[in-house]
Amino acid sequence: MKLKLSLVIIVILLSINFAESQETSDDKSDFRKIEHNAFKPGEKLTFEINYGFVNAGEAIMEIDPKYQIMNGRNCYDIRFYVNSSPSFDWVYKVKDFYRTYVDAEGLFPWRFEQHIKEGTYQRDFEAIFDQQNLKVKTYTGEKDPKKFEGEFDIPKYVQDAMSAFYYFRTFDYSKMSNGDITKFENFYKDKTYPLEVKYLGKETIEVPAGEFRCIKVQPLVQEGGLFKSEGSIVVWMTDDERKMPVKVKTKVVIGSIDAELSDYKGLAGPLNSKK
Repeated sequence: MKLKLSLVIIVILLSINFAESQETSDDKSDFRKIEHNAFKPGEKLTFEINYGFVNAGEAIMEIDPKYQIMNGRNCYDIRFYVNSSPSFDWVYKVKDFYRTYVDAEGLFPWRFEQHIKEGTYQRDFEAIFDQQNLKVKTYTGEKDPKKFEGEFDIPKYVQDAMSAFYYFRTFDYSKMSNGDITKFENFYKDKTYPLEVKYLGKETIEVPAGEFRCIKVQPLVQEGGLFKSEGSIVVWMTDDERKMPVKVKTKVVIGSIDAELSDYKGLAGPLNSKK
């Protein structure tokens, strides 16, 4: 039974452009600057992944406390781990690792890595973004020299699966109405994919980390994208400046998988949404 536990969290990372953010500059040689208080270096979020009443694993999203320099610019070094629990390994063992280097001012990626080990399946993928010339080079393989897969055109400020989520957290949802749908573009493997996301309003929910007033959204995934099950995923985020992910619920063939926030630290400020 192939249950992709990483699907639960990674969908958060694919959801951006819900509303207009505060940004300046539209020149290729002068990148935009986005002001926000959503996150900072040192943030760490931990999630419990549950399949029904069974603890299936754990996911961690964290930003390294120090900036990394890429192309002469400060970048967030963001990492995402998904590991199945020992008691669930006999059903389906997962050990996934994602990493992205996100421009600290413009919130777009310069480099993305994906290392997947799920059951007997393994994939290692890397994308090097040239955000100035709107190109991306992709590679596969676990060790150097990696296999060059190709060079592809990309739209301006295209996101990867992880950087998308952090960019998404900087938006202002206060002007949105229930049912509003927005679109964005995300590069994965060898294509840029569209994704529509529906705003579902607000809801207060309780998870292991506490009780929070939340914003609720639903990705509507188009055929051919990273996910193909339209309307099956719902995401809750704190209704404050942090927009911290609190819960993700996704349907599978024989039930549903929930990822719930269990611990957090290193936030950019207080959680005004916590009750």
